[in-house]
Amino acid sequence: MNGAEYIAREIERRGVTHVFELVGGMITFMIDALHERTAVKVVSMHHEQGAGFAAEGFGRMTGIPGVAMATSGPGATNLLTAIGSCFFDSTPAVFITGQVNRAEMKGSRAIRQLGFQETDIVSMAKPVTKMAELVLDPAHLPSAVDRAFTVAMRGRPGPVLLDVPMDVQRATVLDGSAPGARPHRTDVAVDDFWARFQQALARSRRPLILAGGGMRSGLAVHPFRRLVSRLGVPVVHSLMGVDVLAADDPMRVGLIGSYGNRWANVAISESDLLLVLGSRLDVRQTGSDTNEFKGSRAIFHVDCEAGEMNNRVTGCTALTSELLTFLERVLDMPTDVARCDEWVRHLAALKSQWPDTHELRDLEGINPNDLMHRLSSVAVDAAAFVADVGQHQQWAAQSLRLGAHQRFLTSGGMGAMGFALPAAIGAALASDRQVVVIAGDGGFQLNMQELQTIVRLGLPIKMVVIDNACHGMVRQFQQSYFKGRYHSTMWGYSAPDFERIARAYGIAAGTVGEPGGIDEALATCFRDPRAPSLLVAKIDPLANAYPKLAFGRPISQMEPQVRSIEMEGT
Repeated sequence: MNGAEYIAREIERRGVTHVFELVGGMITFMIDALHERTAVKVVSMHHEQGAGFAAEGFGRMTGIPGVAMATSGPGATNLLTAIGSCFFDSTPAVFITGQVNRAEMKGSRAIRQLGFQETDIVSMAKPVTKMAELVLDPAHLPSAVDRAFTVAMRGRPGPVLLDVPMDVQRATVLDGSAPGARPHRTDVAVDDFWARFQQALARSRRPLILAGGGMRSGLAVHPFRRLVSRLGVPVVHSLMGVDVLAADDPMRVGLIGSYGNRWANVAISESDLLLVLGSRLDVRQTGSDTNEFKGSRAIFHVDCEAGEMNNRVTGCTALTSELLTFLERVLDMPTDVARCDEWVRHLAALKSQWPDTHELRDLEGINPNDLMHRLSSVAVDAAAFVADVGQHQQWAAQSLRLGAHQRFLTSGGMGAMGFALPAAIGAALASDRQVVVIAGDGGFQLNMQELQTIVRLGLPIKMVVIDNACHGMVRQFQQSYFKGRYHSTMWGYSAPDFERIARAYGIAAGTVGEPGGIDEALATCFRDPRAPSLLVAKIDPLANAYPKLAFGRPISQMEPQVRSIEMEGT
């Protein structure tokens, strides 16, 4: 077989059912091979960034690498934001770019370019990939493909990139395929770590577990839920860990961090023992005062990357281990139940004292936190909620009530606006179920062209655009630090009529601007569970995402009750 046929066959053999791309001359051989030689569905997007985010959504939902392809030059560079998003959020993905024929590559010549669209994408992608490789020898293609899928899944998952010249795609290659199974997880000795934690737990009266995004990327959610049920220790979660426990789980406390639920941040500040699983304790989780975050409490930290531990927050008892390995080992060991009934009751009282819907109680018009509660109640059959980046992302993380089967996908480390719509396409194809998009008017415009992909494929994606007629999160920053000079967020910014745009694509759409119309508008949007639809929810442009950590203060002190004492840098 030739190189393109080999790549196509290996993609299918690894369990990948959909490949996302925007066609270009240098990937036509691979696209044709996928169509002719496999049952893999080739999904044509309308921008390479959209293809990359769709592959990310697919990888997040399935746990196997999402695959995106692009031609050389602008096609390859347009993938870079999605590649970086996969890298920072530990999503397994294989990105394959076509390159010019080897004879058309500039090599060591002192020129910028020889072949048309020739671009050194490997050098550009190396900082945000686990592996980036230009395949110059057809004999090396089988081993390169095998390494790509293996490296994407091994240890902390992430993206890899293969750049394959056109003549390598056409060249004959020998069948050097490998079994293609998920790499075996090497067991690690956790006995001493767990014994020390159990000793600390026996002394603790206010223990907490902090669950991060590593729980999902490490495929460890189900054993984690078993451990929580056995231990009886309350759980707070990061933005990337929103879906680790169902909303009705009695041990679920809430979101912590810069825009965390107020009661959850207070819980962190009052805890006397913290077990951190799959979270890197970045500044948006801890605030800038890491000494206050650490306090006098004991912190036990498990992560698959040693460099993430005792990095910002020091003095932790650390264990380097993949979470699945750790949890499976711990579940085989005797485990004492925490003695914290009074603590659990106290946390429930805190939640009653600071309900999320009361943070904006004086806001005129639609309360976004209340909207998220109502959205949750009509989307109980959705496989996933996919949030874009901005204030709506934080309102969704604060207030969505997810079922045990539901996922929450968002761009965390990269924080890429335009993520939600294409990522929802990948999630919908991976699950073959309804998916809900939550986006702001600013972010929705970045990849709005993918509405055509949704229509063409007939995907049951329900889109809720929170339209505040501005770039709200940055506007809120300008309100705090620039005396309300709203340049480029309100001044010099505009958005179209999204309802009319959706209808132009053939998508049912509506608009709601008053609280009394929310239930009817949502019912209309979700009336046909198998068809796409869009709802525009108009909210006050000056609505702020509260509570918000007052930068420079302890994690329990949040705006608007107190103000920042430092200029936030994130």
